[in-house]
Amino acid sequence: MTNKNHSTYIAMSISVVAMLFVIGGAFVGGRLLAPTVNGEAKAAEMPPAQPVEAARPALQTSSSTDVLAAFEDAFTNLYRDTVPSVVNIRVTKRIDATDLQRFGFPLPNPHGEENPDNKDTPGSEDNNEDTPEEFFNEGSGSGFVWDNEGHIVTNHHVVDGATTIEVIFSDDTRVPAELVGSDPDGDVAVIKVDPSAVSLKPIAIGDSEALEVGQLAIAIGNPFGQDFTLTTGIVSGVGRTIRSGNTQFSIPEVIQTDAAINPGNSGGPLLNRQGEVIGINTQIISMTGSNSGVGFAVPINIAKRIVPVIIQGDEYEYAWLGISGNSLTSEAAEFRHLDADFRGALVAEVTEDGPAAQAGLQGRDEALNASSEDFLFSGDIITSINGEPINDMNDLITYLVEETQPGDVVTLDIIHDDGSQESIKVTLGVRPSLSIVPEIDK
Repeated sequence: MTNKNHSTYIAMSISVVAMLFVIGGAFVGGRLLAPTVNGEAKAAEMPPAQPVEAARPALQTSSSTDVLAAFEDAFTNLYRDTVPSVVNIRVTKRIDATDLQRFGFPLPNPHGEENPDNKDTPGSEDNNEDTPEEFFNEGSGSGFVWDNEGHIVTNHHVVDGATTIEVIFSDDTRVPAELVGSDPDGDVAVIKVDPSAVSLKPIAIGDSEALEVGQLAIAIGNPFGQDFTLTTGIVSGVGRTIRSGNTQFSIPEVIQTDAAINPGNSGGPLLNRQGEVIGINTQIISMTGSNSGVGFAVPINIAKRIVPVIIQGDEYEYAWLGISGNSLTSEAAEFRHLDADFRGALVAEVTEDGPAAQAGLQGRDEALNASSEDFLFSGDIITSINGEPINDMNDLITYLVEETQPGDVVTLDIIHDDGSQESIKVTLGVRPSLSIVPEIDK
């Protein structure tokens, strides 16, 4: 079955499910109702119906069976069609004791035992003295086939520091892979296998910008070493901004889902009901290291820009403004004599010699008492960029990542501490590498 035909089948199956619910509801009463006349529903002219008690079980059983069959077929066929494009990635790498914890996942137990409570981790009260601060360990993640040239997409943190990489396909074909390149800021990496050594089936790529809360979300990956597992849920949030986990920079427009994502799912695809990739599963929020219903996926539209650059052998460069800050709160707005519902991004610090500093933007007044409101609420307020309103810091980060590139000149509308307003032109720079990133920068 082709991807196009399969997508059509999936969509038809979901439509069948909805139709059956409607049809089942129309017949539950044992008779077909015509439109209301004078406020009363009139029964269509038809032979006397069987008693409700006699008719209901047969109708419900038939429609329920059809609904469940269509529902099962939709997911079964989606899995069957997409799993050849999903891979299990096994790596040997040097593990730092805090690497996994940055992504919400527990540390591996040095004795090879399950450790769901995450008790034997450095820094905990029950710390096992035998646990080293770093060690070589076999790890696993997930990925998906990008093209027929052997390129496979996964998370940066899955393959970062790997000494060996092995890719396992759903038919149990095992081939070595090499790292092509990665982008730690977006937590995206590309590895490559020999295309002549395996049958490759590139996965269909979707559009993450079109997502809405409530749409189906399906994850395929390798959680806890359980190969090629499918989990389902919904898109439970869109437009999230999270730290990449690898650097101090943030990833905008992240997808939130309640589809179960656990250790081993990292790098695997998050799919829509057509079987198209809408995101790359990357992080979870959890107190235990296991799924708690809040998972995050890097939007595929960001990967669409990053992956081709990596494949070409270049490093993906982000535009850089050189500030850190927060969203303007109602309390800060009132303190600055603005309406309580006024919105913007409050600049906290400006990186020395960065693009914003060279253009004249100002952060908090360091001469003030650090615990005072005068200090906390001081700094320029950015209200728009190139005419686009900025409601919060997330809006600013999203615009810079999605709409600009290094060397672009942008116009920022700002409000100074004294209440004066000004439009400032800033020539954006190149985001610094990890080794020189100040912790405060966005």
